[in-house]
Amino acid sequence: MLGKLARQHDPNVLVGFDKADDAGVYRLTPELALVQTIDFFTPIVDDPFTFGQIAATNALSDVYAMGGTPRSALAVVCFPEKADTAILERILAGGLSKMMEAQCTVIGGHSIRDPEIKFGYAVTGTIDPRRVLTNSGALPSDVLIFTKPLGTGVIATAIKKGVAQPQWIEAATRAMTTLNKTASALCLQFDVHAITDVTGFGFIGHAREMALGSEVSLRLHASAIPLLPGALECVARGFVPGGLNSNRNFAACCVECDAAVPQELSTLLYDPQTAGGLLVSVNRAQASALVKELLAADIAAAEVGEVLPRTKPLIHVTV
Repeated sequence: MLGKLARQHDPNVLVGFDKADDAGVYRLTPELALVQTIDFFTPIVDDPFTFGQIAATNALSDVYAMGGTPRSALAVVCFPEKADTAILERILAGGLSKMMEAQCTVIGGHSIRDPEIKFGYAVTGTIDPRRVLTNSGALPSDVLIFTKPLGTGVIATAIKKGVAQPQWIEAATRAMTTLNKTASALCLQFDVHAITDVTGFGFIGHAREMALGSEVSLRLHASAIPLLPGALECVARGFVPGGLNSNRNFAACCVECDAAVPQELSTLLYDPQTAGGLLVSVNRAQASALVKELLAADIAAAEVGEVLPRTKPLIHVTV
């Protein structure tokens, strides 16, 4: 829909909606730019405080994906008229706890009555305009690194059906409430060429954006991608969110998957993530060192593929 709108021409817009990137970047001075993003959604866990934490972590992630520093946030609230406001208080408290961890100040927000609860934030950050990490800078021979396990979408579906095992919920919650702050900061110390956070479009969807924007192809090693406990079982048992099918219908046309890749695993690559990990394209010579630093910081990072010169298919998935 955005592609149908009139284009504004402002030379200070370094990253706009035409780039399909994680956040917008607007230059204020030669040394300072704003990073802006917004994200909100319906509850995906039962506990209000945890839901607030997840929503905040997810909203902050786009700023970290650009290499920026979150500075301020505005809360976005939709809440039923007759619902218990104590629930909303816990949601707001959970979100604030993560904003405080990120040293990002909540300065206001907006709320409306709505039959369905929705919560999130508009986040503003700062960045050096000369060091913006977009999803469009991947170079052939780069190595791809991923920093969180996949599977939050299918596990959230299992939670809604009341069949998720406690250890699945615990691991998924831990992943969704872990800020990408440390991962982003470590990436900035290395020769990283592109970053995107893997969220609603799934691993394949965001990899596709990186490949198209960078005019390269990607080879993914499916078995190397970290997975949440229970994620494969959820797929096998049919606990698949509608967003997964939508992602697959949209992006599968540019993917070639080897027959040896298990169907449950290839399906999981389209799973929509909440507060997912960073997909990082880094100079091959520094990839192992970056993974070592990430693992030392208790980040579940792994080398998951490589960048190739542009060819067909756009994305090749191997075992």
